[in-house]
Amino acid sequence: MPEGDTVWLAAQRMNTALAGATLRRGEFRLPQLAAADLTGATVTEVLPRGKHLLIRLADGRTLRTHFRMDGSWHIQRPGARWKGGPAHDVRLVLATDQWECVGYRLHDVELIPTAEEDRLVGHLGPDVLGPDWDLDEALRRLRSHPDEQIGVALVDQRNLAGIGNLYKVESLFVRRVHPWARVADVADLPALVERARTLMTANLHHPEQNTTGDPRRGRDHWVFGRKGRPCYRCGTAILLGEQGPTTQERVTWWCPRCQATGSPIDPQARTGEPGRPQPVTLYR
Repeated sequence: MPEGDTVWLAAQRMNTALAGATLRRGEFRLPQLAAADLTGATVTEVLPRGKHLLIRLADGRTLRTHFRMDGSWHIQRPGARWKGGPAHDVRLVLATDQWECVGYRLHDVELIPTAEEDRLVGHLGPDVLGPDWDLDEALRRLRSHPDEQIGVALVDQRNLAGIGNLYKVESLFVRRVHPWARVADVADLPALVERARTLMTANLHHPEQNTTGDPRRGRDHWVFGRKGRPCYRCGTAILLGEQGPTTQERVTWWCPRCQATGSPIDPQARTGEPGRPQPVTLYR
């Protein structure tokens, strides 16, 4: 699933292409909105809210989309060949005299009054990349569930919006926190949250997501996508397991040595070597 920085960058590019322009084509290719037509509407702004993209119109409406796992917006000049996939994957077309924005495999597409945006995004916690970022409020929400696994709590958009699996595992590694540790047992929760925000902010203006600062191929992440490969710090093999509620599990990478914990961890986890907790579900 795209991280908050991916949505932020998409919003910036969409805003550059659409803000202040009148749509010469505003076509939906979705059954529930097949009769809707945005042709003639003027776009006032495009902005991100966590992992949601909000396209606000001058007539008082907002178009909300979500990428989920496979959605994307592609921007090109009028007449250029669309390159985001087959035609049947197109869900939205927003075109001006200067640009065509084509939405592929978009999810949660809704058109509502702008005054009712909270109905769609009001449940979200503080936006990690938003201008109104509120660390204290994010910490309050996280600490309100002290027994939750920290790896689950960080990607719960009700606590703080924008962090996905990549920045979850990378920030936990950098701060030496075990993914299955309880929120209450994280020694410096503010530093962990701010580390995730720092990593995301560093990647805002380009699509590549590098968390190590090393530009060499294959050296861009500490643990993400590195199952079985040696940890860059200690050489221990990176582990991969599933974490999260049933039907909502996400794969999680971590170093069992660098992220060892002496505190009790979630009962779904077991301890292998002393001081090295490991989840039951491991991928070999």
